[in-house]
Amino acid sequence: MNAFLRNLTPTQQVAALFLIVFGVLTVVSIGTLLVGFRERRNAAHGEAWLREFTDFRALLRTTWFMVVVFWIGWALGPGVATLLFAFIAFFALREFITLSPTRRGDHRSLILAFFVVLPVQFILVGTARFDLFTVFIPVYVFIAIPVVSALANDPSHFLERNAKLQWGIMVCVYGMSHVPALLLLSFPDYEGKSAFLVFFLVFVVQTCMVVQHLIARRYAYLPADTADAAPSGPHGTLQRWLAREPFAPNVSRSFNWVSWGVGMAIASVVGALLSFITPFKFGQALAMALIACVTGSMGHLVMKALKRDRGIPNWGQKGVGVTGANGLLDRVDALCFAAPIFFHSVRWYFGV
Repeated sequence: MNAFLRNLTPTQQVAALFLIVFGVLTVVSIGTLLVGFRERRNAAHGEAWLREFTDFRALLRTTWFMVVVFWIGWALGPGVATLLFAFIAFFALREFITLSPTRRGDHRSLILAFFVVLPVQFILVGTARFDLFTVFIPVYVFIAIPVVSALANDPSHFLERNAKLQWGIMVCVYGMSHVPALLLLSFPDYEGKSAFLVFFLVFVVQTCMVVQHLIARRYAYLPADTADAAPSGPHGTLQRWLAREPFAPNVSRSFNWVSWGVGMAIASVVGALLSFITPFKFGQALAMALIACVTGSMGHLVMKALKRDRGIPNWGQKGVGVTGANGLLDRVDALCFAAPIFFHSVRWYFGV
């Protein structure tokens, strides 16, 4: 099998990867659909199991979304991929801004963000002007936005309004723009395989998030006065070890250091095992996966804090995004944080 894959061209190798991924997702989706049908016809599980099953289906839908997006981006070439991610950034930023209060004095700044900053940033990415696109938003745009706001003659909550817009641009536009930028990195003896690099980033981050989420859901924290309710035997021991008190309960009821550490470890090992599709050696792939997972998971926690501040359960309330994107920002928030750190870590270490 390995010899067969090595004899394929880079394009054929990437196509084979997507066929394998789509095949696995199809099998899992069919199995999930059949289980759902059986449960509706003859309910055999309790409410807790149904909640876990619903969460798993949501994670599966997110995985399908991300795989389809990246397949389209690869199939149509770097130029179309850059345009595709520009649209994703546009809808993510729109979702962010729609769920944040704005004033009439913000209109000029919003026009600047959506119709000047966003296209210019992705044009710089598409033309591989890496030195400029990495500083365009954090330097030039972050100075321009307050100037435009000041010229609107509305000083009310000036700092808060500008910080909100700058943060939205940083996460949704700057962070997302680094994903197509990975397709344009050039490594020796790695031509035509940059889609593997994007797949590596997305897969390890998604693995980390899924493992952390499933552990936190499956092994819910038991308060001290109900600890005896844990089952006996190995399963009970495992639950008592994994079920820890949430570290930041006002931000996330499912985040604790144990589930986070297990998610980091498993995803990093998975990344190391995928080193053969990257320009990295085993140890390098392990380190890069760890960097991506740490930044992605911490970014997801930050976005949860923003949602709590806005008083919403998800960016697409009740499963229907205000932009028609169906909670798009919930699906890409971890990637928006992981992509720039991963991109610059790769460029710095390998000098590309």
